[in-house]
Amino acid sequence: MTRKNVYLDNAATTPMDPKVIEKISSEMADDFGNASSQHAFGRKARHVVETARHQLAETINAQDKEIIFTSGGSESNNTAIFGTVRARKDIGKKIITTKIEHPSVLNPMKRLAQEGYEIVYLDVDETGHINLDDLKRELTPDTILVSIMAVNNEVGSIMPLKEIGELVKDSNAYFHVDDVQGFGNIEIDVKEMNIDLLSTSAHKVNGPKFLGFLYEKNGLKVSNLLLGGEQETKRRPGTENVPGIAGFGIAAQELNEMDKQKLQEKYQNFQKIILDELDKNQIDYEVNGTLEGKVSHHVLNLWLKGVGTYSALTNLDLSGYAVSGGSACTAGSLTPSHVLQAMYGEDSPRIEESIRISFGRFNTEEEIQEFAADLVKMCKRLDK
Repeated sequence: MTRKNVYLDNAATTPMDPKVIEKISSEMADDFGNASSQHAFGRKARHVVETARHQLAETINAQDKEIIFTSGGSESNNTAIFGTVRARKDIGKKIITTKIEHPSVLNPMKRLAQEGYEIVYLDVDETGHINLDDLKRELTPDTILVSIMAVNNEVGSIMPLKEIGELVKDSNAYFHVDDVQGFGNIEIDVKEMNIDLLSTSAHKVNGPKFLGFLYEKNGLKVSNLLLGGEQETKRRPGTENVPGIAGFGIAAQELNEMDKQKLQEKYQNFQKIILDELDKNQIDYEVNGTLEGKVSHHVLNLWLKGVGTYSALTNLDLSGYAVSGGSACTAGSLTPSHVLQAMYGEDSPRIEESIRISFGRFNTEEEIQEFAADLVKMCKRLDK
């Protein structure tokens, strides 16, 4: 029997779009110039970079000059957080975030707490959403930053960004959004949502790894994270990765042409196929989070009662399926999910018996049907 290779861990990373690979390959062969050079080779490379910058700005309704290329989501998040703190430390030392942010937000917050900053971690309910009244109560004149993700990477909950933006816009705080999981899955309009800073990563949208951008609203006061040359209008030093940026631009072009609602409906159908199969076979499970309301359906987090996370991941991997137990950034350490702990409590059995299935636009219904059937077989075998 041929081993299956079905990839269902798209929240961790996505396979590169063939059009992106083609663009990167052609740029590597044809455009080796430094985009900061003044000669023809450099000017050609600069045109490639600025074309991609425009394509990316269009995805979130930003101006081209508000897009800063970075090495990815982690650098963008760190720049937004530390850059804001350094530039605005005379205004106040209070920062608001949530308990279910990505480690590239939570770990900078830990460092800032050690340096004397007041970090407020908003609670979430069992659907993975904050209470806006909690934010309203904590938003004081000395608050300099509110950093809240667009879509949670483990349970898919979508935060009420427009409502948050409305609350923050009349305060002293900047509003930063980690949009790494939302980018490509839901529509984001930085102007309509009053977003000041926004982070993305190319490899989550079928683009290259080690590349992303930070949206920085025109006129904001944010210090540089890195020091060096004058690239990215002096906001982020380092020679631009022209082929990668060109590929990121193609990925953005694909996003602009995509109907996000239809994509969500496709993923919702995938969820239904899996859950119907579990129900039909009387598998004891629960969905972590919610399937209704403000949620991105590209993530399905399941509590498989009585089946340990490690056993499930190992058995599914041996059967040819790639899923995860939570964030890829913490999976290697077997650390219990801080997201599920925040939602259900540290003693919940869900913490040790849950898996995350995450879909991408290249997954097919046939793959999902095969996976659902094999998931049932695994649950029955391990439950014994």
